This record gives sequence, C-alpha cells and structure tokens, in this order.
Amino acid sequence: MVDDARITFDSRQKKVAVVIIILLVVCSFYYGKMFFIAVNLLISIFYLVTILYKFFLVLIGFIQKQEIVISPSEIEQLPQHNLPVYTILLPVYKETSILKQLITAISQIDYPEEKLDVKILVEETDKTMQDALKKIILPDFFEIIIVPDSFPRTKPKACNVGLSKARGEYLVIYDAEDIPDPDQLKKSIIAFRKIDNPTVVCLQAKLNYYNPRQNLLTRWFTSEYSMWFDLYLPGLDGLNAPIPLGGTSNHFRVDALKRVGGWDPYNVAEDCDLGIRLFREGYRTRVLDSTTWEEANSRLKNWLRQRSRWVKGYIQTWCVHMRRPGFLIKRMGLVNFFSFQLTVAGLFITLLFNPVYWAITISWFIRAEQKFISGFFYPTTDLITWVLLISNAIFVLLNVLGCLRRSYRYLIPETLISPVYWVLISTGAWKGFFQLFTKPHFWEKTEHGFFSVFTRYKF
Repeated sequence: MVDDARITFDSRQKKVAVVIIILLVVCSFYYGKMFFIAVNLLISIFYLVTILYKFFLVLIGFIQKQEIVISPSEIEQLPQHNLPVYTILLPVYKETSILKQLITAISQIDYPEEKLDVKILVEETDKTMQDALKKIILPDFFEIIIVPDSFPRTKPKACNVGLSKARGEYLVIYDAEDIPDPDQLKKSIIAFRKIDNPTVVCLQAKLNYYNPRQNLLTRWFTSEYSMWFDLYLPGLDGLNAPIPLGGTSNHFRVDALKRVGGWDPYNVAEDCDLGIRLFREGYRTRVLDSTTWEEANSRLKNWLRQRSRWVKGYIQTWCVHMRRPGFLIKRMGLVNFFSFQLTVAGLFITLLFNPVYWAITISWFIRAEQKFISGFFYPTTDLITWVLLISNAIFVLLNVLGCLRRSYRYLIPETLISPVYWVLISTGAWKGFFQLFTKPHFWEKTEHGFFSVFTRYKF
C-alpha cells in the first residue's frame, strides 16, 4: 500500500506546514488584530458549515429511509443450496471475559455451517487468549489464526492476516462484544444481489448498544450511535457521498477488498480510512438495515481511550488522503471532496476547537460587554458565541432525532444535556491529537465485559 499512515505527515506536508506557520507569524506581526479577526471568522464559518452539513445529512436520513431494507419474505425465499462461502473475521485481544458470548453469538447466525468460514484472529503474544481458546470446543467451522508478532500491533494488521486466508466470496468483521442479527449474512447476500451493481462492494450494517440504560454515559453513547448509524450514514448513502465505515459489521466482496489492499495496518481508525479509500478507487458503500448489538463503554476512562483512538485515526486518515489533494479531487469529484473535508476534517476540527469556543462563550456571558476579551478576539466574540450556541442546539437535536428513529424516547431527557457529552468527546479528541505526535500507531485497548448481555434491558 503506497498511501498509508506509517508516516503521519510526508515531507511535502511538513514543508507546506512550515510555510503556513511562517505566513501566520508574519501576518500576525504585520496585521495584528485584523489578522486574528479574519482567522476567527474563517474558523467559525467552517465550524458552523460542518455542523449544518451534518444536520442536513441527518435530516435526509430522518425524512426518508435511505438504507437497504430486506423483508422477511425475501429471506424466506432465498435459495439455500447456492449460498456462497462467507468469511467472518473475529479479531480478539485479551477478551477472555466475553469469549463464550462471542462464540455463542456467531454460532447462532442463520447461515449454513458448511458455508461459514469463521476465523478467530489471536495475537501471538496473547497467551491468555490462546489458553482460553484451548479450553473451549469450537464448532467445526471456526478456525484459530495466530497473528505473527510484528509492528504495528493493531487490529487492521490482524484483519489483513485473516483476509489473506479467507475462503469466502464475501467477508464481514465482528468485534469481540458483537451480537449481530442472526439473519444479517443472508440480508447481505440478498442486498448485494438486489443492487446488482459491481461498484457496490461494501455494506455497512448498523451498530447499536444492548446496555443503553446502564448509566448516563451509555445513554449518551447510545443516542450518538443511533444518530450516526441510523441517520447520518444513511444520509451520506442517499447523497452517494464517501462513507467513513464503522469498525465492525462491514460486509465486503472479498475480491474488491483485496484489490484495494485491505486495511491500512498503521491507521488506528482503519475503518474510516478504508471507507474513503474504497470511494476514491471508484467503489461504493451502502448502508444495510440490520443491527449488530455491542456493549457501550460504561466507564469514563475506558471510553476516553476509545474516543481518543478514533479521533487520532480520523486525523491520520485526513493526512494520508490529503497528500495529493489534486489527485483526490480528480478521483472523487469536487463535491465529494468537500464532503470528505466536512465529514473527516470537520469532525476533528470542531472537536478540537470546541473547548476554546466554550471558554470564549463563558467569558462572553460573564462579561457581556467583552471588556476583558477586547483586542484579538473582539469583535468576533459575538460570532463565536452564537456559532457555539447554534451548534450545540443542533447537536442536541441530532441526537434527539436518533433516539426517535430507534424509538428510544426514554433517552431524550439525557440527550437534552448532551452538550456536556460533546465536551467529553473534545477531551478525548485532544488526547488523541497529542498522542498523534508521541504514539501515532499505539492502539489503545478498549475493555469489554462490564455488562452481562444475558441480563440486558429490553429496548
């Protein structure tokens, strides 16, 4: 793979960054206050446009169901004798607490066992997981693949090992805590055949949580996921725009996945990168109306580790694909290029500037006449305050719409105070940003097993 995140910034990007920094310093020296006002205006406009674009996408997904819907009758009429072999990749690392749950969930998938090619991907250094698997009698269609210990030690590297050994015509990834709808593989086959478009090589199933009521954090997390997978991604699907994939329940045509080189082993948000790369290479992703249930992070420290990795990966993805912006525009088209800027760059830029905007807004409310913010920020303080207030109102509305789409009305009261959750996301974003310069390829492990699925609440 030529374009990967092995190096975050290539030599050309470093030179451009140095030139920009010099220009900023010179302009700030010569133009002072007016320069900072102009910069604040540009950032505020980009911030607001990003939020409005997200609102537009969610509105599309809410007004009209954009995803591919497969009816029960279509599943019943699916011929069983000519179903293709389906590979399931299960990358696991120190997941002994939920190993039995994972094996049970995959074993309950409604698909002929002789056509299943399930590969449990275990790191060579993970002796605990290897020992746990030795004590379990696995179904015949399961296979344990030991991933050789080498740098980088990431999930996408393990998935590439699994891809090289895949026997299936189609392939899907599930995480250790996943419980997919039993008919998801059949829905995928029907959807691919129904579309009958060789450029559609990936289907993104929806993700949601089986522990939404556990605490305030899981309630916020569930409303966010409901908005993202039930409305935001379908909105991108409806516009035929680049779709940043979720890290699990991606269904691929194996031949196409191999043609694009699989996953970037150096990118800690390999799902986002692969979704963009597929689009860049002329392929398309559609959203499938089937749900995989996961465990929402219920512990703040654990949640922050996961969120920082996601944001760090989004920055890596943007840097990799922006090494050749002219080439990217040529392959994507100008409209989709701007969509990429707003969905990928817009995500981490708004998160990084969010705390700054909060500080300015709080100051604005404390001293309404902005006497102590005079100088560089004034008169853009008014604009920043209004941009933040409007953006937070939209953020709340988006998550409420997600709750309504999933019929999670009991989550709406907590969703109304979700700007606090947005601040938490920004905290994780800053952690991921700083880590980009110290440990860019470090995969922060997300721990699971804090909630027993067998005692989960009803939805």
